[in-house]
Amino acid sequence: MRIERTDKEIIIRIPADVDIAELDKILDYIKFRAIASKSAASDSEIDELAQESKSTWWEENKKRFVK
Repeated sequence: MRIERTDKEIIIRIPADVDIAELDKILDYIKFRAIASKSAASDSEIDELAQESKSTWWEENKKRFVK
C-alpha cells in the first residue's frame, strides 16, 4: 500500500487482491467523516437526531420482529 498527498488530494494505492466489499465499507466511513467534518451540528444535536431516527425506524419496523 502507498499513500501520496498532492495539493488537491490524497491518493491511496491498494493491491488489487484486497476484498472490494471490505474496502467499500472503509470508503463509506471516510465519506461519512468528510461530510461530518463540514457539519455545523453539535454533538448533542447529532445524538438527538440519531435517537429520533432509531425510534422512528423501530416504530415503522417492529411488526416485522415482534409477533
